Amino acid sequence: MPAKILENPKAQSLTSCVAGKKIAMVIAFQDFQDEECFIPRSIFLEQGAMVKIVSDEKGEAVGVFGGAINVDLVFDELNVSDFDAIIFVGGGGAAKYIENDKCHCVARSAISENKILGAICIAPAILARAGVLKNKKATAWSSSMDKSIVKILKNEGAIYQDDAVVVDEKIITANGPQSARQFAQAIVGKFKQN
Repeated sequence: MPAKILENPKAQSLTSCVAGKKIAMVIAFQDFQDEECFIPRSIFLEQGAMVKIVSDEKGEAVGVFGGAINVDLVFDELNVSDFDAIIFVGGGGAAKYIENDKCHCVARSAISENKILGAICIAPAILARAGVLKNKKATAWSSSMDKSIVKILKNEGAIYQDDAVVVDEKIITANGPQSARQFAQAIVGKFKQN
């Protein structure tokens, strides 16, 4: 008689809340932050989500540390309504998205359609410029040498918190690559609540 395999009920309950969910991860075509893309993506895939990579160019996007990933959609092809969560990945390349109208429209659409909206590292500045962090608690990349991203958040009316990950309703922000796993887990946790 074959041995019965026991499933982990805790893992099953987490998977059931994320399985089949659709997540769009917005990355820079050049110099996205590798850990902020690959760690959350792997966690989302392990939980049964479908993940699409979005950028401003089609082809193979390359991270700061050389990690490469194929882009599934460009901004003009992204329909926010098709996704349950929109995640903006940081890294130096994301700086050009801070003033990008298409990124701002994506962020505003995610909020108006009641989607989960995440941003990590410098990417919360994109959300701030889009106007979706006004009176919302958020965190972002900050170092003793560079406080410019935090300044953008504060100037746009965000309530800055010096924490690894901050959740305010369906907006989840994180401060950098060291928080990538915790960021992804907070997103998974938000799916569990809904």
